[in-house]
Amino acid sequence: MRIFLRGRGRALAAALAGAALLLACTSGEPAPPGRVARASAALTPKSAVHWVGAWSAGPQLTEPQNLPPAPGLSGNTLRQLVFPTLAGSRVRLRLSNEFGDAPLTVHGAQLALPAAQGAIASASARAVRFGGSPSLTLAAGQAVFSDPLDFELKALAPLAITLHLGTVPGNVTGHPGSRTTSYLAAGGQLEAAALSGAVTTDHWYFISGLDVQAPERSAAIVTLGDSLTDGRGSTVNGNNRWPDMLARRLQARPETAHLSVLNLGIGGNAVLRGGLGPTAQQRFQRDVLEQRGVRYVIVLEGVNDLGGSDDASVAERLIQAYEGFIERAHAQGLLVYGIPILPFGGSMYDSPERQRARQLVNDWIRSSGRFDAVIDLDAALRDPASPERLQASYATQDLLHLSPAGYQAMADAIDLSLFVR
Repeated sequence: MRIFLRGRGRALAAALAGAALLLACTSGEPAPPGRVARASAALTPKSAVHWVGAWSAGPQLTEPQNLPPAPGLSGNTLRQLVFPTLAGSRVRLRLSNEFGDAPLTVHGAQLALPAAQGAIASASARAVRFGGSPSLTLAAGQAVFSDPLDFELKALAPLAITLHLGTVPGNVTGHPGSRTTSYLAAGGQLEAAALSGAVTTDHWYFISGLDVQAPERSAAIVTLGDSLTDGRGSTVNGNNRWPDMLARRLQARPETAHLSVLNLGIGGNAVLRGGLGPTAQQRFQRDVLEQRGVRYVIVLEGVNDLGGSDDASVAERLIQAYEGFIERAHAQGLLVYGIPILPFGGSMYDSPERQRARQLVNDWIRSSGRFDAVIDLDAALRDPASPERLQASYATQDLLHLSPAGYQAMADAIDLSLFVR
């Protein structure tokens, strides 16, 4: 894998960005349903405490086919597992009703260490509060952090988040591509070690972040992408997406164990328009710049734009979007690393026009000097005999997504020295 480094000094830009963030925190207007809300800053006072995201998922409007089975969410208990990538002893939970069309009521919330088949270790359970109350009503378009609570959070170990839900809006905020099993049971079973009569669904609902109070040196790496980052082709409950694999590598080294990896991939997402969820341009503020403790950004997105359009200008418009990402991240003092769009030869997206557009975009990523580094995973994953295709040992049957072996190869090809800059 080739890595091209670019250096920049941004002290003044970071100061200006800090001032802009303070101004942003003064507005508490909820966003209309279906739009990306930025209410979290207004609902959480600015603090000298250093919070770093340990886990995150990009919220979106849940499609009808991804809504939970009976008994449904309203009035019932939902237990969901997440995979934090940074340890700590004080945490806070982020809930989201950003795409709701009505208020969301939560009667209670709890964190615990999981046991088998959706059960928890009861001795580890800790109640979550919101403004001192165990319950919460979250307006349509809003997201909120819980009160901080003492909890021994482990890196690279699953955590169970249990919600006893009250009234649930018709439009459900969630993250369909969880690749993780959630457990849904009738009635209020918040404190139950094992949920009676639970059914399962492989989606997340209403949870969008978990922060840990950390030393000032700790920081987050945000991975912005589509289904290749969200992990299509990975193993359900295996936590073997490439960001997970990268987190394991970082945690294994003392010099990088202070870093978390936040997966902000959304399956089917596009940079410019269309696709699933808010476009990368629409969600960049929320999913990248407003992540707590973010220091590094990795961008791997654009294949759905190329595959969904034969417009000759799509390559140029993607490049303009990347320019915007870089400028906005640099203004906040962040380092931005670009990954060329991966091969899709033989897939449903393949055509001569789309291959030419991909090469135009990738040539710019590699040669423009705009990214602080280029992580050339295209070179690491392509078939040497047919460079427009993924290596067969890494690809799934659709020739677009990767197997766990492919995601491991992605993570292994990333130079960890990029994260000691």
